[in-house]
Amino acid sequence: MKTRQLGKSDIYVSEIGLGCMSLPTDQKNADKIIHTAIDKGITYFDTADLYDKGENEQIVGNSFKNNRQDIILATKVGNRMKESGEGWNWDPSRKWITAAVHESLKRLQTDYIDVYQLHGGTMEDDVDEVIDTMESLKKEGLIREYGISSIRPTVINRFLQKSNAVSVMMQYSLLDRRPEEWFSLLENNDASLFSRGTLAKGLLTADGLNRANKTNEYLSYSNAELMETIEQLQSLNAPITSVALKYVLQRKVTGSMIIGASSSEQLLESIEAYDVHVSEDLLQKVNQITKQDVYTEHRV
Repeated sequence: MKTRQLGKSDIYVSEIGLGCMSLPTDQKNADKIIHTAIDKGITYFDTADLYDKGENEQIVGNSFKNNRQDIILATKVGNRMKESGEGWNWDPSRKWITAAVHESLKRLQTDYIDVYQLHGGTMEDDVDEVIDTMESLKKEGLIREYGISSIRPTVINRFLQKSNAVSVMMQYSLLDRRPEEWFSLLENNDASLFSRGTLAKGLLTADGLNRANKTNEYLSYSNAELMETIEQLQSLNAPITSVALKYVLQRKVTGSMIIGASSSEQLLESIEAYDVHVSEDLLQKVNQITKQDVYTEHRV
């Protein structure tokens, strides 16, 4: 498994990262997936304080308490669970972030987080306070670097322009190419992309046609367009999943693709697809097959 530098930081992440949100809540089964990932060279693991109301962080922490130094660990902050335990509120305040990081550290059973990500964001946020808080956490040694996970271009733009963020997590795949118009922004601000949704809810797998047949539409794709596009992608001289993964990796701005897995077998399928060679010519060809949409509303 190859690694890539995260922005201009001294952190290097594996080209596939394990998205831990899909992990089972059973520790034994979760350990099996995590250990499979480590055995196959995955070093980057992504969770959030929101997942399973904090239980996901606890499970991840249990798995890594004996080999923490061997992995790059990321989590997120900003969504504050209601006292009732049902639902959450958006809270990017200094007070909440400072309290939440200590709770995450406790659940993760570590004294530092490699990449701490703001889990969303709005234009109404006090972004200067958020950034100052992140910088303070860096100085304290509680986090090594920070970034943002968002689909709002204006929020991302403002955050990058004002901060030393090293990463942006965005949904990006062959079927969702909207982020491409913003890649120069990331590059100009020395930030790397963490792609999520790289396999488009399984549409970009061998089971893609079956899934597409049950999907009325996907973003700007009608059902008919989706079926036709996947048929063309499946007819190429390479497995569709391999094409999907390598398409994202061909972008220099990409740091790691965050791939979820609910079983070791599912994870191994993604890793096997990653190991397949896909030619440059073929990757150029898929540009003509899929849509290059843009965000229709830049003020979200």
